Amino acid sequence: MPVMTAEMLEAFNREQFPQIDHMGLKVDHVDDTSIRVSMSVQDMHLRPGGTVSGPTMMQLADAAMYLLLLAQIGPVALAVTTNLNINFLRKPEPGGMYAEGRLLKLGKTLAIGEFSLYSEGLEDPVAHVTTTYSIPPKRDGQTGV
Repeated sequence: MPVMTAEMLEAFNREQFPQIDHMGLKVDHVDDTSIRVSMSVQDMHLRPGGTVSGPTMMQLADAAMYLLLLAQIGPVALAVTTNLNINFLRKPEPGGMYAEGRLLKLGKTLAIGEFSLYSEGLEDPVAHVTTTYSIPPKRDGQTGV
């Protein structure tokens, strides 16, 4: 059972990380090892040619990994990305996108995840992502936030 539910993760984002509010992220599913996070793509997320921009897709994958990690370890606001690798596989369509991912490893100081990004209406993934997060050490009396 995850430490944080989908509702708790969304509330945490609103309170602690409002900078990504423009993405309109929704945690559709979270469990002990996996997550599905969706977003509604707006005009600001598109690049010339009418496709979803690469930075938008990277941000979706990064946010999904952050939320998956927090679901497992609790509200540790200072967990940070140390690596993100993305392979763009095909042109995403404007509209909704979602990330489906899983933890490959959850250690004391590092977490590694793998994600597939999908464009609503397309069966095959539009991108494949691997990412690593650094988990800060707990200090005496630290609550995580």
